[in-house]
Amino acid sequence: MTNAAKKMIGPTTLTALASEPVKFSLWNDSDPIPHTRLGQDADLVLVCPATARILSDYRTGRSADLLAATLIASRAPVVLCPAMHTEMWEHPAVQDNLAVLAGRGAIIVPPEEGRLAGGDVGAGRLASPGAVVDAVVSTLSGGPLAGRMVLVTAGGTREAIDPVRFIGNRSSGKQGHALADVAASMGADVTLVTTSNLPVRPSVRRVDVESAADMADAVLARRHADVIIMTAAVADFRPTSSAERKLKKADGVPHLELEPTVDILATLGRDKPEGQVVVGFAAETNDLPMNALGKLKRKGADLLVANDVSQPAVGFAHATNAVTIFGAEGVVQEVPLASKEAIAMAVLGAVIERLPEKGKS
Repeated sequence: MTNAAKKMIGPTTLTALASEPVKFSLWNDSDPIPHTRLGQDADLVLVCPATARILSDYRTGRSADLLAATLIASRAPVVLCPAMHTEMWEHPAVQDNLAVLAGRGAIIVPPEEGRLAGGDVGAGRLASPGAVVDAVVSTLSGGPLAGRMVLVTAGGTREAIDPVRFIGNRSSGKQGHALADVAASMGADVTLVTTSNLPVRPSVRRVDVESAADMADAVLARRHADVIIMTAAVADFRPTSSAERKLKKADGVPHLELEPTVDILATLGRDKPEGQVVVGFAAETNDLPMNALGKLKRKGADLLVANDVSQPAVGFAHATNAVTIFGAEGVVQEVPLASKEAIAMAVLGAVIERLPEKGKS
């Protein structure tokens, strides 16, 4: 424990729960070099919560206390669970520290959105216990997606009418970003193609796009991935041309002619190599099973994740979702209302069951 942690919970409480004495100083232990012993004996070091201060100390090698000294003295894998107020989490210095640490091999379990200290609400809330445990287990086991390349798309595309206006949709990208983060925590090499400005964990390779054509180019150039999860809400149509200047109301109602965009999911399903798993998403408002199974078949996907966005707290812009996962055999799993991270874990669990053993196809 750090001295700051002792102000939140007493060492005696954790000593009783762990049946082991809590260590909190370089100097009050019978072992003259406790940090070296702890670092050498550890199979994994979990920092939960990881404050902005410890992230900075660990990055720079500043061994200001027992925790920082142990991190520096250990060659074991390190799992960091950042938790702080939104303004601190989004600060460039914190994000830069995380990027450097991830580049050195640290596993980052991103914080969630929710209630923070002082009654504030936003990003920075400590990840759920389940997410932390999953990251630890995955790290120790190498992760169920270790050695796999996973491509995820997120957000809603924008099709320009003029320099100001566009055809779009309500997708926030939250579910796709959650899928990318959870896949990375499972050991995958993740690329996220997104239209959203939401943050991602440093280990995720990010490609920012805007239109359906941009997304098609980015996805099809990376179609060799082991798993492709098309969470993005890609526009079905776009204007045949975009005005070079803003259209003025005084000029009257413009005539808007549309043309179809590239059907990325159908292209992937049609040309899917053996062993690859392709996942589609469908936001529905009625006849969910019929529409979802129809789309699964038309697109040639292996799995189709459908949600009813007419229901409260489901889908667009919410931190929660409720989905039904379909395969060719019918319903694979129904996931009731839960966090989008929990939905991501369920979807990736279904993906893992369909992946061939590594080296086989």
